[in-house]
Amino acid sequence: MNRIILTLCVIVSISCSLHAQRKSELIAEIENLKSQIDSVNSEMIKARKNEKVSMVRAESFESQVTELQDANTTLMRNLNTFAKISSKNSENVNRAMTSLQNKEKQLKAIKNAIASNDSTAIVVLTNAKQTLGENVRISVSNGTIIISKDLTSLFGATTNSKVSSSAEAFIGQVASILTANPNMAITLEGLSMTGELDLAAKQALSVSGVLQEKFEISSDRIMALGKDGNFKEGVNFRIHPKFDQFYLMVRENMKKSN
Repeated sequence: MNRIILTLCVIVSISCSLHAQRKSELIAEIENLKSQIDSVNSEMIKARKNEKVSMVRAESFESQVTELQDANTTLMRNLNTFAKISSKNSENVNRAMTSLQNKEKQLKAIKNAIASNDSTAIVVLTNAKQTLGENVRISVSNGTIIISKDLTSLFGATTNSKVSSSAEAFIGQVASILTANPNMAITLEGLSMTGELDLAAKQALSVSGVLQEKFEISSDRIMALGKDGNFKEGVNFRIHPKFDQFYLMVRENMKKSN
């Protein structure tokens, strides 16, 4: 009997010991699980924080991308506008350059015509000096040969309007210069220092009549007029290009240069 009781006590003791051991293991396992759960929760919290940070960054990046796209669109629009303006400016510059080139050609044509006239004037001046001699007053102004003669030599007196016979030889020499230079014309200026312009005009017309009647110089090559000579009197024989022909020559040269 005692043996049985002892055996039962031993079994009970072992059972209690095993139960206590099992309980402590369960408690330890529970603690371990709690620790794992806490760790997982901590990782979840970190992950959520990182997720929020990533979302904020993503939104920032999207905003920057949008701003860059807008800036790029504006830049492209400005570039297109600049290209159009540059193209227009280039066209304007080209038109201006073309216009300047045409103007330069026209100026060159005018200069060539004037140079040609000046060359002719030099030839006429040489011819006049050879024909009239060194004692006659001859000058050049703007391509015009000016031969000055006093009233007494031409009319015998300052108040006369009829050419004297002694002056016809001189007028004949002037006529020979005109004959040798058929592209030249002559303007006869009667100069008065007393204000008698009618008399000055009559004196110029008298010389014109001699040129036409005695020396057959065409009337379309002659112009006669009276003008105030200030402190001078006499008749100026102004030999110059025919202005209408000179104008036509300039215009033709300008056409050729275009």
